[in-house]
Amino acid sequence: MSVEHASTRIIEGYARGDTNLPADEVWAVEAHLEACRVCRDRLAAVVRTEAAAVASLVDTVWSGLEPRLATTATMPRGRRWSARLARWMTPTMVPWLAMVVGVTLLALLLDLVGTDSGQVSLVLLFAPVLPVLGVAASWSRGLDPAYELTASVSRAGLYLVLRRTASVLGVVVPALLVGGWVTGVMVAQWLLPCLAFTATTLALGSVVGVTRAAVVLAGVWAAVVVAPTLATSRTTFALQTNGLPAWGLILALGIAVVIARRGAYSVLRAHR
Repeated sequence: MSVEHASTRIIEGYARGDTNLPADEVWAVEAHLEACRVCRDRLAAVVRTEAAAVASLVDTVWSGLEPRLATTATMPRGRRWSARLARWMTPTMVPWLAMVVGVTLLALLLDLVGTDSGQVSLVLLFAPVLPVLGVAASWSRGLDPAYELTASVSRAGLYLVLRRTASVLGVVVPALLVGGWVTGVMVAQWLLPCLAFTATTLALGSVVGVTRAAVVLAGVWAAVVVAPTLATSRTTFALQTNGLPAWGLILALGIAVVIARRGAYSVLRAHR
């Protein structure tokens, strides 16, 4: 398989710190350089020949660091595991995910001991918004103390958003699977709304910020579905099997918008 390398124009502009390079090209070349040794060698050659000030600065920094690196202890194995985990989630996500799982278990308990057969399952009722809370926490500017550092790395765009969303779903979906199995709710009946709401949150988040999108959608769901359902003790159309095609369409549209606006997640406003 052939590898597409960065163009000479981009390499030379990046080496000189050219401010005329579009932001998406800068992010793309930084991500490419991580995995392409050929382009890293090309960049080093350009720096030596066309960016003497940069080369001098690098040599000065390296001459100061090299003696220290020889005496610096390597990262303990436990911290290496923590560093790998940080690629998927932030420390602030842990209590939020614990809360989401706790809400799921509480809803399951109420389903088992406190509801009548004619009422809607609380697990089914809360399933669509539970992962949204975790997604909001995973990409929140206010909850992540390292958000500026995170947003500045080359993989801070859709790649990181999808990783963190996958980590949320990896915790929430098994909990909902157990809850649905115990209460007898069909998997598709809670899984499709769950995925559709998550995709819609990311899609709307590309415009107003992921956290704001999560808050808005959770509020709409509470007002339009949760409150009337609890008041009437009747399953709304949105939670019936007849509504599954609509949820499938919403999921497809959400994924399409996320793909179409994938560049929007590389800017700081996505953290709002």
